[in-house]
Amino acid sequence: MAHSTDLVFEYDSPAFARVVERSVAVEAGDIEGDRSEASVCRDGDTVRVTVNATDLTALRAGQNTWLTLLAVAERAAAAPHR
Repeated sequence: MAHSTDLVFEYDSPAFARVVERSVAVEAGDIEGDRSEASVCRDGDTVRVTVNATDLTALRAGQNTWLTLLAVAERAAAAPHR
């Protein structure tokens, strides 16, 4: 893939980062297309999503998708559990 970006997020704790990482990692294989792919990893309190794409349009679309997925996972992880 010709283009790549790393989305890096640091959280207050490794436990919170683990919840976010596990929430979005399941999507890595499901939403890839012919023009882009992504991988998710965590190191302590940091979650990294690497998006690779064949062109800049696909890279931008991949970034937008993963930023949205991470935002939803963060909100869900921060919500009070009942």
